[in-house]
Amino acid sequence: MRPSGAGDFAKRIFDGLFAQDCLLCGQHSGGEILCRACADDLPRLPASRCRRCALPIPSGECCGRCLGRPPHYDRTLAVFRYGFPVDGLIQSFKYGHRLAIAAFLGGELAALAKDAAVDLVVPLPLHPSRLRERGFNQALELARPVARALDKPLDAGACRRVRPTPAQAGLPWKERKKNVRGAFDCARELAGRRILLVDDVMTTGASLDECARTLKKHGAAEITLLIAARTLA
Repeated sequence: MRPSGAGDFAKRIFDGLFAQDCLLCGQHSGGEILCRACADDLPRLPASRCRRCALPIPSGECCGRCLGRPPHYDRTLAVFRYGFPVDGLIQSFKYGHRLAIAAFLGGELAALAKDAAVDLVVPLPLHPSRLRERGFNQALELARPVARALDKPLDAGACRRVRPTPAQAGLPWKERKKNVRGAFDCARELAGRRILLVDDVMTTGASLDECARTLKKHGAAEITLLIAARTLA
């Protein structure tokens, strides 16, 4: 429902003070980074997808790969397909330091996870060397609005990336798993906790799976991945 009276007047003042153009089409979008039309047109994942890894499947709850070789995480919630123009938005967020995009993506993630049974929100950690290079952890910036919206504690120190790893891009799946083996350490006892593990993009899920393995070694009962964009084959 649109605000009326004083509320509508306040919104017009806000839009006038903080007016901006849509990052995608350049049209006026008020106080939002995307206009409504562009936001509605972003490529979302289909409804029929694997509960475990979020890849599209014709029917059923779990794909053959997850049935045959179950990952350490229990469920994946993902909003968008990683493709145009979502890939550009995420790259602008990560490498162009457009942190306002985190608020938009975080809102989408929070809406998707609103009914998830979780006790703790944990961002996928960056190694300190990568953190110094980038200046911020994109997963943490996404996790902040999620934790606020769900009214759940955010623990950015629950898991640490203790081993720097070469970039995963271009490596086959088996090599990716070897690449991240032992890359994480957990600083908490998580007995019985249900974890919401947040990241921006999921490709093979090797890093997320290794982090989930580490968290479960320290007692986590259930791990749900919350991902802004899922790469499809």
